[in-house]
Amino acid sequence: MDTNTISESAQVISDNLDYTLFSWSKQKGLNPIAVERAEGVYLYDYNGKRYLDFSSGLMNVNIGHGNQRVTQAVVKQMQEVSYVTPSCATKVRGELGKKLASITPKGMNKTLFTVCGASSIDNAIKLARLYTGRHKIIARYRAFHGASYGAMTTGGDPRKLASDAQQMPNVVHVEDPYCYRCPFGQKAESCEQLCIAHVQRVVEFEGPENIAAIVMEGESGSSGCIKYPPGYLKGIRAICDKYGILLIADEVMSGFGRTGKWFGVDYHGVIPDMIATAKGITAGYLPLGALIVSDKIAKHFDDHVLWLGLTYSAHPVSCAAALETLQIYEDENLIENCAEMGRYIDQRMEEIKQRHPSIGDFRNTGLLGCIELVKNRTTKEPMAPFNAKPNEMEIMNKVAARIKELGMYAFVRWNYVFIAPPLSITREQVDEGLAIIEDAISIADQHIIP
Repeated sequence: MDTNTISESAQVISDNLDYTLFSWSKQKGLNPIAVERAEGVYLYDYNGKRYLDFSSGLMNVNIGHGNQRVTQAVVKQMQEVSYVTPSCATKVRGELGKKLASITPKGMNKTLFTVCGASSIDNAIKLARLYTGRHKIIARYRAFHGASYGAMTTGGDPRKLASDAQQMPNVVHVEDPYCYRCPFGQKAESCEQLCIAHVQRVVEFEGPENIAAIVMEGESGSSGCIKYPPGYLKGIRAICDKYGILLIADEVMSGFGRTGKWFGVDYHGVIPDMIATAKGITAGYLPLGALIVSDKIAKHFDDHVLWLGLTYSAHPVSCAAALETLQIYEDENLIENCAEMGRYIDQRMEEIKQRHPSIGDFRNTGLLGCIELVKNRTTKEPMAPFNAKPNEMEIMNKVAARIKELGMYAFVRWNYVFIAPPLSITREQVDEGLAIIEDAISIADQHIIP
């Protein structure tokens, strides 16, 4: 390792810390990885150290890093036209819309292109209010829908609390169907689906004639991969149908193969009224979001003004990246591989749970998984509490530091360790990642309370 390499790495980190701000963090004391390049499922820093990316960036680099097919598609598009206003038509915009219509649930054939997940959610909420003439939105507490004011309020994630005074009005939250920690005291073998009855009661309390939409993730993500119990989303769909409420599926994280199907809702036999998505649509190579709507909603705006718009809606270059990305999913059988690797991880985790008493639960759909660490499996006391303060994260910080030290980039939050690698991952690479996680979790095992 030569001095020039070391000094370049230090300079990169110094410039980042001195002149840019990092999300969701105190700025002092940060020690980011200085990524020089990335390829496949690996990141490489300036010192030549390799990191297995076990969270696909932020659960978005679904096709893996450095796929030059996307680069070539982007360059070609920029050579033709890089930008036109959203009021203009481009070939790539139409082709991408047509492609999306071929993979979305039946009867969802039109898309409003946005710039990210939060803007997809914001526009879904605005569209729901425009379409229904109602104003209230119902959403879950343990869900994150984005960091804009509208999306942030809709989610219940505590990252919004610092900006709590400026929340968007008319959002009502409901309890989650969190089977591992059921808020209704139900056991799996005797569940009466009180979680659905709870949503029904909230709808009645708030006045169904006031409720424009219910927002649900296709599959839960960064809140802990909380799996819906059988029939839950169908029950929510039935409530929506009964009262003329729109069902918005947040597929920002769970969309585009992440769960082993094109969309998370595909597992539940439910067709939403809108799908708000982003991330995997371009696999993170360029920013792009999408709001896909039902034919019924689209038809309404044949004769009503669609009061929505963004400067970068349907950006041609981002659309080109998306179109090529969707083709890569198919050509490289990534969604099938995701399902296969997800089953393999499920199998391996059953073995790993036997060796590590700190693993309370493992929840996974495809390659969207989460290990929940506890101090005692009977009491389920978490290794770090929900919305843990810095002094409550000592154990989990050690787990996270060990993962990084061993050469892996993974998303660790509260008492959760996430497993969400690129869909291109192999069995050998899965084994590499799980071995690192086992080593790190051994630290948590030392803090078990008998």
